[in-house]
Amino acid sequence: MSKKKKIIIMSSLVFLLALTAVLNVLLATNVIASGDSNAITTSNYFTTFRTERTTTRSEELLQLDSVLALYEEDSEKYQEAVDLKLKIVAMMERELLLETLIKSRGFSDAVVSIGMESENVNVFINSNELDYNTALSIYTILKDEASVAPGNIIILPVYSQV
Repeated sequence: MSKKKKIIIMSSLVFLLALTAVLNVLLATNVIASGDSNAITTSNYFTTFRTERTTTRSEELLQLDSVLALYEEDSEKYQEAVDLKLKIVAMMERELLLETLIKSRGFSDAVVSIGMESENVNVFINSNELDYNTALSIYTILKDEASVAPGNIIILPVYSQV
């Protein structure tokens, strides 16, 4: 596949991601404005975290797209922007995979945040408390699936009614 096709595909994905973030914010605003007591509350920690993360990443990817538009394909700055964009996309995929695996352990919700400049991985689980067995199962998932060193893992229980 040529570089031009890859760029078009990546740009399309970024556009769809940005569109999803905008629609999510618009829908959340409509739910708050309607005042419907049966509607899903947007104060859910996990939903808010994901929305903010998606919005921030969309902005970063759009900025990288503007850098890509400014430079020639064979320039160093162009390649740096492509590499950073690929790193962000790979990080997003890893976070989604890890969140899914952690939720499969019986949690109603979980959010994983991987550090861009560090090796740290933060895990927020929907739970009142964190016991040894739970922490061990999450450590095992992160070690096996993401090759994260135990010293770089932070697990925090955040109780949020869904």
